[in-house]
Amino acid sequence: KINELDFIFLNKKYAFALDRGIINYISLKQFSIFEKKIIYIYMKKKIFIGLAVVIVFIQFIRIDKTNPDINISIDFITINKPPDSIAVLLKTSCYDCHSYESKYPWYTNISPVSWFVKNHINEAREHLNFSEWGNYSAKDQAHAVEECAEEVEEGEMPLTSYVLMHSEAKLSKEKQELLESYFKSI
Repeated sequence: KINELDFIFLNKKYAFALDRGIINYISLKQFSIFEKKIIYIYMKKKIFIGLAVVIVFIQFIRIDKTNPDINISIDFITINKPPDSIAVLLKTSCYDCHSYESKYPWYTNISPVSWFVKNHINEAREHLNFSEWGNYSAKDQAHAVEECAEEVEEGEMPLTSYVLMHSEAKLSKEKQELLESYFKSI
């Protein structure tokens, strides 16, 4: 009887059973404890196989990892000419998300992680893009620099999720103060 049925559990007492194409709402009370265990194992196996198929399928949905061409003449570092120490901090802690110089590490080959990373980069570029700095108005530049100083001061940037995978981007208190004072000086 069990082999002929497919179950979709609602809870531990009731389920939908698909019996030769007919859906029935049934009480699981009619089954022995042994039969219930077999049903649960059978359903767990089906759920696991279904999830595995979905995980394999989503690996074929790839993200676009190409960066737009960079016009170095409008880049933040080119325009503002920060000291080398600041330029290095910007490149390691900011530019990977907030510019067209994004590097896509190995884990961006795994969906849905790649989707999260790509979405994060797109949102970061929308908010502030150092590669497009020269295209911002003076008012927008002033506002962006003010926000950068605030975000760094509050420890909001770089994001914790980014620093977990890129330890070199973590700002020590000293580096944080250095970057913050640079942004305030512009």
